[in-house]
Amino acid sequence: MDFKAFKMDGLGNDFVIIDNREKITDLTKAQIVKICDRNFIGCDQLIFIDTDSSADASLRFFNPDGGESGACGNGTRCVANLISNEKNKKHIILSTLSGKLKSEILEKKIVTTEIGKAKLNWDEIPLSKKMNTKNLNIRIIDTNNNEHLGGTAINVGNPHIVFFVKKIEDFNIEKIGPEIECHEIFPKKCNVTIAQIFNKNLIKVNVWERGAGLTKACGTAACAAAYAGKLNNLTENKTDIEFSTGKLSISIDENNSIHMKGPVSDIEEIKIKL
Repeated sequence: MDFKAFKMDGLGNDFVIIDNREKITDLTKAQIVKICDRNFIGCDQLIFIDTDSSADASLRFFNPDGGESGACGNGTRCVANLISNEKNKKHIILSTLSGKLKSEILEKKIVTTEIGKAKLNWDEIPLSKKMNTKNLNIRIIDTNNNEHLGGTAINVGNPHIVFFVKKIEDFNIEKIGPEIECHEIFPKKCNVTIAQIFNKNLIKVNVWERGAGLTKACGTAACAAAYAGKLNNLTENKTDIEFSTGKLSISIDENNSIHMKGPVSDIEEIKIKL
């Protein structure tokens, strides 16, 4: 099987994008896993673009473990830019499992996407039992063997937990991430973010992504961290989220809807042979 695809990234958070609008490419779970494997092509998520009569297109997101994800903020921004170039228009609407997401291309390769409202109820995240989602009181251990209790749970299209710590460098996300991702309290697993507040408008984060592992950047994690910061009275309505590869700007409007702004890469056309 030979077919064409695209490769794009947002702050290093990279995607293989397959356009199914004219010619449908059906892939098995094993084939999705193979494409996402860094020893083959490699990406944080594989994205299918499908036709949608009520939007510019619809999107499906798959993690490197082959599981489907309800949302991918950076991936949505990348596809919005791709379709903007194709249709020569600045406002793009894309359907996802999390609803219709509106994007705007503000300037060359800067894209903002409205992710929508965060879900905070225990059964919406979901958790396995009723708990205070603002503080799950989950224990993580830093590299000095000190205990930290906390964790704010939020769903922004997929489940997230955000730990606010004093010094982000003291926490090994590659050890903590997989432990918390598969914690019994999260029946559908979760994305894990370790976050440090630098000031009311800047949060530095490290992210372990559900089904993907350590990632250079994650759009929904940025949204979750910003919203959790506001919820805990640590940040303002507009906050920059800093990854090792750069920043995403997150704003929360008067309706509590979350907007994410940041750069996207050039569009690279690739050929895949399976």
